[in-house]
Amino acid sequence: MSSLFAPLKLRDLTIPNRVWMSPMCMYSAAAEGPETGVPTDFHLTHLASRAAGGAGLVMVEATGVRPDGRISHWDLGLWNDKQQESFARIAAAIRSFGSVPAIQLAHAGRKASVDKPWISDGYLGERDGGWTAVGPSPEAFQGLSQPTELSVAEIKQLVTDFAESAKRALKAGFEVVEVHGAHGYLIHSFLSPASNKRTDAYGGSFENRMRFALEVVDAVRAVWPQDLPVFFRTSATDWLSENDDDPREGWTADDTVRLAKELQAHGVDFLDVSSGGIVRDAKIPVGPNYQVPFAGQARDQAGIATGAVGLITDAHQAEDILTAGQADAVFLGRELLRNPYWPQQAASELGIEPQWPAQYGYAVQRRKK
Repeated sequence: MSSLFAPLKLRDLTIPNRVWMSPMCMYSAAAEGPETGVPTDFHLTHLASRAAGGAGLVMVEATGVRPDGRISHWDLGLWNDKQQESFARIAAAIRSFGSVPAIQLAHAGRKASVDKPWISDGYLGERDGGWTAVGPSPEAFQGLSQPTELSVAEIKQLVTDFAESAKRALKAGFEVVEVHGAHGYLIHSFLSPASNKRTDAYGGSFENRMRFALEVVDAVRAVWPQDLPVFFRTSATDWLSENDDDPREGWTADDTVRLAKELQAHGVDFLDVSSGGIVRDAKIPVGPNYQVPFAGQARDQAGIATGAVGLITDAHQAEDILTAGQADAVFLGRELLRNPYWPQQAASELGIEPQWPAQYGYAVQRRKK
């Protein structure tokens, strides 16, 4: 039996296989008016096609819990009824193909209000219709605006905002909610000493820098059903402390293990392990499996189920990650953009019968004869 195509049970939810679609921003929602943040036919096609392609779990991209929490004008949001109703159609479509619908809830923090990456990826100020970014402290992300430091009252409101979006996600039909704590966005910027310079209860010590993340998790877990899992996406390292030539202090893989233990104690069931994003100029040794060891370390040392990401492109490569015990699932991003039917083809390569939709399977099987 292939490890890649074995089901995985988290709480009372059984995910049919361990090839999952990673959340990837598409910058394709309406930017203004009553349709702001609403998923479109593009999102329906984009997400449902990966479910038809055999991904066991399909994760919706970073979805803002409030308007100023979006990375860009064109990001998805989940703070009103219109958005919730439109997401319901997408969750139902994903489920209709046998996949688990999941959604990542996010706030972009000091990396908010930027242009589409294929245009400039630069900050859009208020004169350009943008907004003022916020963060744990007024430490700017390189090349972007100076963020405003959040007050304690504003932090508390953000915790509530995450919980309210989680409620809407549940009503829309999602079965997994993921808290985005990676890639330099708001929660990660509280965790990392490279971006958090506060001196109050939300800054300074490891425990203080972790406080906001745990408060968000507690609020989400409180409104999410006990029989359904909560995920957390982490940047396992900022890639600063590993570099002897870089004097900046950053978040480390050992910090991630400590955080993972706390997250698990607060009701998180699965750690989606990525890396980087807190600074633009970190030296990252990109290559196949380059982030996989961090998933393995958290899994081994914190005892939490993990997902691995990072240039996973081959069926046997993915299978080996799981059989070696480095992760419990693999998230595919760009490879699923290139080939939405990668899971079906990977099954064939590993000697497993693909689970094609009936409308496709009839033709595919007939062609073999």
